[in-house]
Amino acid sequence: MSDSEGAAVTAQRGKRIRGSGKVRGAVLWDALRTTLERIGDGPGPRDVVDVGGGTGGFAVPLAGLGHRVTVVDASPDALAALERRAADAGVAVHAVQGDATDLPHLLGPDAADLVLCHSVLEYVDDPAAAMAAMAGVVRPGGSLSLLAAGQVGAVLHRAVAGHFDEARAVLAGPGAGEQERVPRRYYTRESLAALVAGAGLHGRELLGVRIFADLVPAGLLDADADSVESLIALETAAAVHPVLRELATQLHLVADRR
Repeated sequence: MSDSEGAAVTAQRGKRIRGSGKVRGAVLWDALRTTLERIGDGPGPRDVVDVGGGTGGFAVPLAGLGHRVTVVDASPDALAALERRAADAGVAVHAVQGDATDLPHLLGPDAADLVLCHSVLEYVDDPAAAMAAMAGVVRPGGSLSLLAAGQVGAVLHRAVAGHFDEARAVLAGPGAGEQERVPRRYYTRESLAALVAGAGLHGRELLGVRIFADLVPAGLLDADADSVESLIALETAAAVHPVLRELATQLHLVADRR
């Protein structure tokens, strides 16, 4: 799904996408579009499972493009909001209450062409167990989309905001008072790759998501369409840069089940 496709789906719901929101989602949506085109048997809808998908920020636009989407989330309130959002958009999304580690019991093996795990690994008790459970529901030839908070980016943003002690704690990694922070943990290219390999999946190229977008004043982007397009082009180019991508707010890795 391209960023323009995502904007079209949102526009159908009568909501305007602000420039800052468009920039923050551009790289990720482009990666998801590429993945959805690559997996599965020929063109057509895919079976997508969104783990921790909450109120449907990804699920509803994907369902609007014709994909069969299931959201698994532990919060009944979030799932209720998801169902209202899907109804407002005129799409069908299957809502299931549960955690990542519940997936084999809830859905069974080989249930999805694509599993989304976005902003989940930072909070789960056992990331390796969650990864193994998610890998089990990916069909052969399917993929897992991982999006997690980046450690280097978190250090940078806290330091720029003047929270130097917090920045040093994040840099020290797990065990340095992470119980007092949200998220509970942060990731690097190496730690995400290790989780993927441990679950028997093959990781593709790592992308940096929101390298500059969170540092640029939102008012500038919301008021200047040319700046939005220029920043999207910069984010897209920097997303694969071997140094700049490590500075991203979030790291995105697609992992395949061969």
